Amino acid sequence: MGILSSLFAGVSGLNANGTALSVIGNNIANLSTVGFKASKASFADLISSSISGGSGAIQTGIGVALTSVQGNFSQGSLSTSSNVLDLAIDGNGFFIVKDAQNATFYSRAGLFRLDKDNNVVDPTGFKLQGFLADTTGAITGNIGDVALPSTTASPRATTTAQVATNLRSNTTIGPTFLLSDPSGTSNFSTSITVFDSLGNSHLLTTYFTKTAANTWDYNVVAALPDIDTSGYNAANQDSTLGIVRVGTGTLTFGTNGTLLNESVVTRYDDGTAAGTAGAAPGQLQIDFVGATANQLMTMDFGSNTTSGGNGLDGTTQFGAESALVQQTQDGYAAGSLQAFSVDANGIISGRFSNGQLRALAQVVLARFPDPIGLTRTGKNTFAQSGNSGQPVNGTPDSAGLGRVLSNSLELSNVDLGESFIDMIAAQRGFQANSRVITTSDEILQELVNLKR
Repeated sequence: MGILSSLFAGVSGLNANGTALSVIGNNIANLSTVGFKASKASFADLISSSISGGSGAIQTGIGVALTSVQGNFSQGSLSTSSNVLDLAIDGNGFFIVKDAQNATFYSRAGLFRLDKDNNVVDPTGFKLQGFLADTTGAITGNIGDVALPSTTASPRATTTAQVATNLRSNTTIGPTFLLSDPSGTSNFSTSITVFDSLGNSHLLTTYFTKTAANTWDYNVVAALPDIDTSGYNAANQDSTLGIVRVGTGTLTFGTNGTLLNESVVTRYDDGTAAGTAGAAPGQLQIDFVGATANQLMTMDFGSNTTSGGNGLDGTTQFGAESALVQQTQDGYAAGSLQAFSVDANGIISGRFSNGQLRALAQVVLARFPDPIGLTRTGKNTFAQSGNSGQPVNGTPDSAGLGRVLSNSLELSNVDLGESFIDMIAAQRGFQANSRVITTSDEILQELVNLKR
């Protein structure tokens, strides 16, 4: 029986080393596969019988068996590329992708591109998953297919226009403001472009006139063709200059030059010459042609000391020349996507033709308690299994998931030198087990010849 057992042990050795050569060959074949993780065959000895002896049972084995093929999930080297959607994970996370049947897979290969529907997909068409963003660019907690907008981005009507100026303190008190001569009856003016609900731009000019010590009136004027004048009294229109007055207010300053108080705005879309007091300081109400009626727009001249502010973060009254310091507004026209980028947190940001930059989505990563237990499903993907445990999803650079690097790819982690050494060892093992079989065969032949 011992001779026959040696045959079986030799055969098991041939099978084991043949499997090892198969695993090594697969590693070497995937030396250039992006995101590939090498594997290693593990073996264990077999004990199936025992021979009774004087000092107890003597155990004998019948060879070796394959116990597992374990993956090596160590970090691969990173290489740079010219494609923004080439993504590499510097950490322990996995990209989440879904196929056409909505089945979920996990991958380290960040070779992504845009398909015909502007979805971000890998070379096999699996769709990258991420946290979606709303139309304002805020990242939500909803996970879905990452896609770039292919249609024109919606415009945004201006709701706030911030105007920071310095009005010279020793300016002579001016005459009463006249719409027929706005430049001649004001001490300083500044203009800003704002947007209506359709994304059309309009130029608003604000004329400042000093009416008393530390007191300035401002009149906001728009172009006549831009305004639906059906609600504006003729006294607030000047057809010669082609302008219409849309609002008036008063700014009061302290003796130290800080903005002390700001009146509510008088709006003129009520059909009267005198206008109507608005609801809040600086808040205009304008009817742009063709756009949503009664658009509310706040002229923000900065905080004032009456309301608890410092009165220095906006419009001031110092001895320097009257000048515009800074002005911004929060509206914009419609725009189309021009370019996009991906940061280390996996946020995909788009730059639009209207100058806006906003988040489109954020790549979501997953990690597993035991990644070695993942099932290889081909096409550079893995599937969850009972041995891998449940995935933990999160944003990049958190919870040990690693950061995302754009214009980069993770290379295969196969060590060619180590693979060749393992190949030599498996080859010698295969040869040695072959000798065990041939030697056992010769002994059995001698045993048969005893019958002669």
